[in-house]
Amino acid sequence: MSFHDLRQFLGRLSERDQLLEIDAPIDPELESTALSLRALRANGPALLMHNPKGSTHPLLGNLFGHRERIELAMGERPLSSLRELGELLAAIKEPRWPSSLRGALSTWPELAQLAHVAPRRDNDAAFNEEVLEGDDIDLARLPIQRCWPEDVDRLITFGLVITRGTRQTRQNVAIYRQQPIGRNRVIMRWLAHRGGAQDYASWQATYPDRPFPVIVAIGADPATMLAAVAPVPDTLSEYEFAGLLRGSRTRLWRSELTGLDAPSGAEIVLEGFIHPGDTALEGPFGDHTGYYNAQARFPVLTVERMRLRRGAIYHGSYMGRAPFDEPSVLSMALNDIFVPILRKVFPEIVDFYLPPEACSYRVAVVSIQKQYAGHARRVMLGVWSYLRQFTYTKFVIVTDDDINVRDWGEVIWAISTRVDPARDSVLIENTPIDYLDFASPTSGLGSKLGLDATRKWAGESDREWGRPITLDPRVERRVDAIWQQLCRSRGDEADPPV
Repeated sequence: MSFHDLRQFLGRLSERDQLLEIDAPIDPELESTALSLRALRANGPALLMHNPKGSTHPLLGNLFGHRERIELAMGERPLSSLRELGELLAAIKEPRWPSSLRGALSTWPELAQLAHVAPRRDNDAAFNEEVLEGDDIDLARLPIQRCWPEDVDRLITFGLVITRGTRQTRQNVAIYRQQPIGRNRVIMRWLAHRGGAQDYASWQATYPDRPFPVIVAIGADPATMLAAVAPVPDTLSEYEFAGLLRGSRTRLWRSELTGLDAPSGAEIVLEGFIHPGDTALEGPFGDHTGYYNAQARFPVLTVERMRLRRGAIYHGSYMGRAPFDEPSVLSMALNDIFVPILRKVFPEIVDFYLPPEACSYRVAVVSIQKQYAGHARRVMLGVWSYLRQFTYTKFVIVTDDDINVRDWGEVIWAISTRVDPARDSVLIENTPIDYLDFASPTSGLGSKLGLDATRKWAGESDREWGRPITLDPRVERRVDAIWQQLCRSRGDEADPPV
């Protein structure tokens, strides 16, 4: 089943008992976050709060707080299918999706079936039911949340930010938090390595005196929201990737004001510009690190048009200490897209995992089929340099292929039995670090550590390497039969063979 707007998706969630509708008044000031956090910790449903205090618009929370809802958003496909999409991305060196069947056939004859992922243009959209301009625009009518007690103000947390720079034809769709500082002005907090910030930088370099067009879409269809947080290659638009996730073409509406496209199924669309030199001090806000972040200056978006569906649903979220926030759940679900992309360049990689407890990007654990001395170090350097998403990864742990990198117990065992701290540590100083990471000595600049937790080859150690304890497979097969007989004699259901 393909969902082209949020309301279709919420209808499906209701049928699957994955949506709780709340009529009691809920305050967007702290209460909505506390309630959504409680639901996420309990593996509970999405929450549709019909009467948020101070607003006539329903507030949606905890939408992606469980993997089952992420699978439903992809047309009820299992998350394992994401690895197949990763294989598809890895098969194409520089993905540029065709805009027509003719383009597909001429570019990749063997992949012509991908032509359907090219977005489709709609002449109208439901969010044009109410269009506000000038003094009529007031963001305060929306139930924008203040998530944590020491947050400086309210925060738009799940707005899809659509931009286009001057160096690529694709439109970038990503989620950046936005602090309202007036009825029609928000601070756009994007880090320098992110797509939106790079689009803005290229625009400034080409047109230093011209305002930069931006669209913010709130309450879009679920596949587009997932695409906005997925590790999509720079040459590919998230709209195109959403077509793959959804299994049907993304529907877009062209903004005459900005020249950008908004997802036709969005509940709320903000159109505007970042004017040259217009910046403001942002924060502090509670972040995915589990701390309040430091303040910094970021560009300010001035909203010139505000479009809403009748009874528009405001979709909010929160960022908190991992793994108990939606970004952690989404990151863990989308992790498998990375693996085939990395394997395309490093086929020796068996698995790759970003633990959500480590903010979903600060620690990477990689298992490899080791082939020579020093192999683990090569993979460390490759992880740090190949994909832009790992610019801020501080720790890379490399293990042999007998270690399940998604089992922290096995990873700790490998570190404790296969690592000599002096010999097997790779320390690199003065590298880019997330400015939110106040553990680094300088804002935005710090060090990285790699740990070689593989068995050591000749040249890496002069000692004879230990042999892991393993069971005899023939004995195991005999014990399987004995164990099943014992279970049956007790009236228990036999355990499956090991």
